Amino acid sequence: MSAESVATGGCLEGLGGRETPYPGRRFGTRRRYTLSLTASEENHASGTFLKRLRRDLGSIESYAVMIGMLVGAGIFRVTSVASEATGAGVILGYLVLAPVVLATSVSYVVFLSTSLGREPGGEYAYLSAVLGGRRVAFSCAWLKTISYIGGLAYLAGALADYGMELLGLEGEALRGAVALLGLGFFYFVHISGVRWFGRLQVWMCAVLGISILVLVLPGLFAVEKANYTPWFPHGTSGFLSALPPLFFAFAAFESLAHTAGEVKNSSQRLPGIFLWGITATALIFVAMTVVAFGVLPADELSASVAPMADVAKQYLPAGAAILVTLGGVVAVATSVNATMLVPARMWIVLARDGHLPRWLGYVHAERGTPGSGLTVTCALAALLLLSGQLLLALNMAVLGLILVYLLNSWALLLLPRRNPELYRQATVAIPPFVQRAAAVASILGMGVLICVQVVQDLSLIGDSTVLERFENQSTTSIELLALWSVIGAAIFFGMRSSKGEGT
Repeated sequence: MSAESVATGGCLEGLGGRETPYPGRRFGTRRRYTLSLTASEENHASGTFLKRLRRDLGSIESYAVMIGMLVGAGIFRVTSVASEATGAGVILGYLVLAPVVLATSVSYVVFLSTSLGREPGGEYAYLSAVLGGRRVAFSCAWLKTISYIGGLAYLAGALADYGMELLGLEGEALRGAVALLGLGFFYFVHISGVRWFGRLQVWMCAVLGISILVLVLPGLFAVEKANYTPWFPHGTSGFLSALPPLFFAFAAFESLAHTAGEVKNSSQRLPGIFLWGITATALIFVAMTVVAFGVLPADELSASVAPMADVAKQYLPAGAAILVTLGGVVAVATSVNATMLVPARMWIVLARDGHLPRWLGYVHAERGTPGSGLTVTCALAALLLLSGQLLLALNMAVLGLILVYLLNSWALLLLPRRNPELYRQATVAIPPFVQRAAAVASILGMGVLICVQVVQDLSLIGDSTVLERFENQSTTSIELLALWSVIGAAIFFGMRSSKGEGT
């Protein structure tokens, strides 16, 4: 039996959509949808698209994707958003979230070390193979795409803010134009090929690393302890409300998993890069926030659109301060670059399995790039940008990803029992009891974050109308996720109906 067959239950050698019982267990009439990594005749063309992806990325590019994705808007932009809610408590917020994110990453590390770590749809196949049913896997993939598109819109806005700060420009209309130009530039890079994506990411991360050193090392000597008080100006409720936006700094850490079809020896390289990359990023976050809140009072940071640039101006000469501002531009740019990659890769797999129109999974034969998916991703992000609902885009991205992370950790708990063959494939050296403890910690952490976000949204819904929330750019993430879910359900059942499948 092949590794691919074991990963999906050992029951199906195709993607035609047949349902089979769980292997090795008696579930009576309970059945699940199983996936294979080889295309059936029905969707042979879509499977061919997947094979066109090129493995042009190595370990250096993978670390650049991971660290560049995380050390972006989260620390260079969201710090100011969170400081309004909890002041210097942001430092503690990063310390609290870091172990939760590490625990959440264990589920990804485990499945990436199996045969599912060889192509971009590994997470989708993993959830289907463990939780049972194409509906659950499709729902998670659909949630992830809107989360990344919302994040892409927010990041493009942040890129415009830092770019205008660097160039000394002002004006809301100009800001929108700069944000759209940024989207267009990275769209061109991605269309050109994943090799150019990887090379650009590495060079930008090198500039980012230099700017962080310039910010942190001299900044440690400019810290004033008085600026750290009060730690929690708005109490426990303020601290909890700051956690969802702070989580955006860590959110999308799993974007690296979607490069699996384009990384050499991905199932061997990616698990270790996940753990080391997240650990390094957490240390960077703490160091930067210690300097930021030690140099500027929290109220000044919360009012800044480019907080790290304003911090650098307090103690660095003009030339060095400009380098930090450039670092802010590059930091957000690395996140935009990595974020744009994910939705199109998800759509390749969903189109391959017949859940989306086949044209969405098209991959160029020569460049190895998913042109249709990239175009739709960029267009939807541009629409969000033009709507002005960027805080909504942030909250939407966070809530959607948190839900997906919770389901991944739940799947890790069930994996040894639901799909023992797949579990035995895992080569990562993490003891089983550590895996279970990490899954439980992640589920609890994600549950708290979901509760905080839902309570905030319900409070806002009770105090205003839909029209008022839209006009005030305060539409809740619950509402938009509900709308996106309805659209996804219509597409899912519409595609099944067009193929003559039952529900």
